[in-house]
Amino acid sequence: MDLEISGRTALLCASSDGLGFACAQALAGEGVNVVINGRDPEKLKKAADALSALGGSSVDFVAADVTTDAGREALLGTCPTPDILLNNNAGPSAKMFLDTEPDDWNQTLNGNMVAPLLLIHAVLPEMINRKFGRIVNITSAMVTTPRPHHTLSAGARAGLTASLKALSLDVAKHNVTINNMLPERFDTNRQHQMANATMKRDGITYDQARALQVQSVAAKRMGRPEEFGAAFAFLCSASAGFISGQNLHLDGGSYPALV
Repeated sequence: MDLEISGRTALLCASSDGLGFACAQALAGEGVNVVINGRDPEKLKKAADALSALGGSSVDFVAADVTTDAGREALLGTCPTPDILLNNNAGPSAKMFLDTEPDDWNQTLNGNMVAPLLLIHAVLPEMINRKFGRIVNITSAMVTTPRPHHTLSAGARAGLTASLKALSLDVAKHNVTINNMLPERFDTNRQHQMANATMKRDGITYDQARALQVQSVAAKRMGRPEEFGAAFAFLCSASAGFISGQNLHLDGGSYPALV
């Protein structure tokens, strides 16, 4: 299927590895010019080389912290008018509500709500002028199925989701779509971090924690990052112009509700 986005330009936050890199890979494979981002220049260079080896599109990278004004300025200085924006950032630590500190809330809201909103604010006008824009945010299953040890993630990302739902209603007429991807149990470093947190919280071994992760998925396996990337690429396609304001669960069929 031709996604009709070859030659477009994409700015992808936190994309030097994990799900962000899988998204960059999927777009580069479609001939999209990509600008990837991360905080580690060495890791970024390695990721950029891997994407360049695919051929067919240009690859640039920006080492920057998207949660800072300077970091966002650096991103937008390299890619001021992207056709596609991926908002992504590391999730907060798993903490029970009474274990949180005021700074935890400030950092989480800044990293997982405010920073994405500010980037969208910067790139949206040109998307509207061009009559084409695809904004996708990697959030979390915690938006729709909050858990006691993820109050930080659930709060900030639900706030982002609500703000962007309102915005999506206004910009759909300009062929600008805004959607959220809610991953759960993709086999990335994040799941290793969560397994280690479960070990400490529940007093079990790492292997037991990993087994619990797999058992929590209806498909009884971890997701593959390339599966996530493929879904992302379709949401960015010309054919996805009638899909906006949606939360797409990518969780091996585990989401329990009807809507």
